[in-house]
Amino acid sequence: MKFTIHQTSRQGPRPYNQDRLAYSYSKDALMIVVADGMGGHRNGEIAAQLAVKTLAVAFERMAQPSLDDPARFLAEHIRQVHAAIDSYTVAHDWFDSPRTTIVVAIIQDNQLYSAHVGDSRLYHFSQGQLVYRSEDHSLVQRLYRKGLLQKRHMATHPERHKIYNCLGGDVEPQIDMGQPRELMEGDTLLLCTDGLWTLVEDAEIGIILHASPVNEALPELLDLAESRAGEHGDNMSAIALHWGERQDNQLTVSTVTMPLGATTTIINPISQLRALTEVENSTAPDLNDEDIERAIADIQAALRKTQR
Repeated sequence: MKFTIHQTSRQGPRPYNQDRLAYSYSKDALMIVVADGMGGHRNGEIAAQLAVKTLAVAFERMAQPSLDDPARFLAEHIRQVHAAIDSYTVAHDWFDSPRTTIVVAIIQDNQLYSAHVGDSRLYHFSQGQLVYRSEDHSLVQRLYRKGLLQKRHMATHPERHKIYNCLGGDVEPQIDMGQPRELMEGDTLLLCTDGLWTLVEDAEIGIILHASPVNEALPELLDLAESRAGEHGDNMSAIALHWGERQDNQLTVSTVTMPLGATTTIINPISQLRALTEVENSTAPDLNDEDIERAIADIQAALRKTQR
């Protein structure tokens, strides 16, 4: 595999950043994940971090050097995230479960597999043209699909930020599985939270990503979104990937010489954490690697019991 990838996250005017994002790759497979902790529920960043880390740990364990069934991996481990959030909520005696959206892409054998829950999006561009975009699990998208809302009114609808599907909470998530798609040399992917896509049109995204290498185009996209958001902006996070050798630069990754059993995971550091007063008033513990590993182990043990 050969690809160029860049990820970044900005806090914006919010008091803390609830987005989490990462990518992980082996010799023959690549996974990209973006999660947006829901601000309407306490400790959304905990749910988002648990989502990203759970998937990264599973990918590292199973992509040796490729996944047996990428679509099955996505479905099973996104459900596992939901169960892990529930388990973590009970273990820490929280009244309200933290919640998050998620969008995940896996590339293997030049095929793109994807899944999402909520309104974090995946875009697939070929030669600068949009060929696929995931469909939001939002109230306005549902109204539009039913013919009850015109497209031009979606961006200004008073409930445009409300979603009906997420990880965490009492309702089992509806995992939207994208059909496998072939990736062509030069194709570009963008996975992002709603803090970006609500402020930049699809056509603008395509033009900017097509004009420059992803490590230059992605900051330009976020700069544009921030300039339009002003003081009412949201966290905004994204990962952009250029597939293949074209637009080759010093950041291009090649897995040709990578050992069969090796994996590399890059989790975007969130340097701007909650303000001190928020931390003092929060019941959320720090979520370290041991906590996540323990939560994952508990869920896996429960799954094994139900499968006997």
